[in-house]
Amino acid sequence: MDKLEILKNIAIVILFAKFFGLVARKLKAPQVVGEIIAGLLLGPSLLGWVEPSDFLSGMAEIGVILLMFSAGLETNLGQLKKTGVKATLIACSGVFIPLVCGTLLYLCFYGFAEVGSNEFFHALFIGTILTATSVSITVQALKELGKLTEEVGTTILSAAIIDDVIGILVLTLVISFRDPSSKITDVLLRTVGFFILSVVVGIILYKVMKWLDTRHPHTQRIPIIGLALALALSFIAEKYFSVADITGAFVAGIILSSLDDSKYIDRKMDVNSYMIFGPIFFVSIGLQTDLKSLDMTILIFSAGFVLVGLLSKIIGCGLASRMCGFKGSDALKIGVGMMTRGEVALIVSKKGLEVGMLDSKYFTSVILLIIVSSILTPIILKLLYSKASTKEQNATKSDQES
Repeated sequence: MDKLEILKNIAIVILFAKFFGLVARKLKAPQVVGEIIAGLLLGPSLLGWVEPSDFLSGMAEIGVILLMFSAGLETNLGQLKKTGVKATLIACSGVFIPLVCGTLLYLCFYGFAEVGSNEFFHALFIGTILTATSVSITVQALKELGKLTEEVGTTILSAAIIDDVIGILVLTLVISFRDPSSKITDVLLRTVGFFILSVVVGIILYKVMKWLDTRHPHTQRIPIIGLALALALSFIAEKYFSVADITGAFVAGIILSSLDDSKYIDRKMDVNSYMIFGPIFFVSIGLQTDLKSLDMTILIFSAGFVLVGLLSKIIGCGLASRMCGFKGSDALKIGVGMMTRGEVALIVSKKGLEVGMLDSKYFTSVILLIIVSSILTPIILKLLYSKASTKEQNATKSDQES
């Protein structure tokens, strides 16, 4: 592909991504949904104006690294410590139940396979996709209801952060186990080794960056060094520890998340991500999805995938919330609040495609889950809160009458 073709493709991708992203936002849907639809429109499914290429794949890889770096930067370690045990238990259950249910869905649909076989790992990866949680839609709904700072709201936020950390760890282990030459002990040792290195190097780098941040606050060198750290840890993670590169980027963000200028770094990263790399990543998902190859089997599987994806989060997080002392209605609110999927599910899916653990036809299932969960979550949350408000008003009237 010559440079003129590259320039033309990037221009088309950015314009279509932003237009459909804005349309999606006007319709109260996540902007990423519009960007994915732009990819479907431009790719082999419909117009065929843009073909996937190595260059676009490289740009998309940078995009996903920036997204995970930003996710790490937005992690509130203080909030994690504060909510502690409850949020951790809810997150663990919210990862385990969808992982098992998603794996069983694939095995029931395509036939049970021997543990360790390629087909078994394909099933396990379907479960891994369902572990992801994205609460941006939930946060907006809770803000509108004025419930974000209440116990239910803060628990959802904390559990979602922990959920992402555990989900990335599960992704790392599943991809590592996929290698036929890997032994369980080797995989665990490499993974643990990477996180030990991250803690040791992270403490040192945090102190260095804090010193730099104190001497040169709000200067461009701070985000530049942060970006270099994200790219370096991504490289080290995959090259030397066989850990997914996005895990390295996420860890880099967590290392810098407690800096005074962490939000400043995130804003600077967001310029690059919002302008070019993010749209290219999400459009590339659509470009790699060929709707013409879909058949009734995939459509039925997608319906089951969406249903299992929603119910497994509600049941997993809801039951754990009940066990942690939340009332039935509050436990249900937490379960519903945790069922939205977004960027992380797409990132995990893209990584599965790269390592040969996922066929591109299943992107349709993931996209449908994101769209359905994004629409249903705020609607159900508003119904639950309005129902609770009505009960409180009726109880107050009864007390006054008596």
